[in-house]
Amino acid sequence: MTSLIAEAMNPLIKLLTKSGLLTKDLDYHLVRASMVIIFLLFGYQKWFAYEATVLIPFISHDPLISWLYPAFGFQGASWLLGASEWIFGALLFFGFWDKRLGILGAIGSTITFATTVSIIPFMPNKWDPAAGFPAMAGNIPFLVKDLVLLAVSIYLLKQDVVRVSREARSSKHVPGLAQHPLL
Repeated sequence: MTSLIAEAMNPLIKLLTKSGLLTKDLDYHLVRASMVIIFLLFGYQKWFAYEATVLIPFISHDPLISWLYPAFGFQGASWLLGASEWIFGALLFFGFWDKRLGILGAIGSTITFATTVSIIPFMPNKWDPAAGFPAMAGNIPFLVKDLVLLAVSIYLLKQDVVRVSREARSSKHVPGLAQHPLL
């Protein structure tokens, strides 16, 4: 059975190999561009009163950012998050050309999605009452996607650090990098 599947897959693999899918750094650039778009669009939403209201159950249950409402109010907290998302998106965008800026954007992105993932254990009514765990309910399905975005953020951070480290090693700016196993 396995050999039949392998035989059937060979033409598809050959086609994909010739398609440009293996272009150097295609995945890295697509992931970076996707994150820039996500931060642009999600940051844009935060400027409107509707989104400030939608964020209430999320921010209210987050142990890391629940202080935003007392400090800035509902709309002010939303604006702060929107501005942060645009800054991180801009840093990721400029990371196409300057990996050091990409590192800053990826750190901000990692913090953003680690923060949103931290909401999950504290959100009330997270499991469907009829089905129970692991059937998600309420806002949990929206938050679970941030696990992938957190992983993507860490991937971009790693890729940018490796690229900057290689550049520094080749120009001998940072002693001791040559011994690192990833370089």
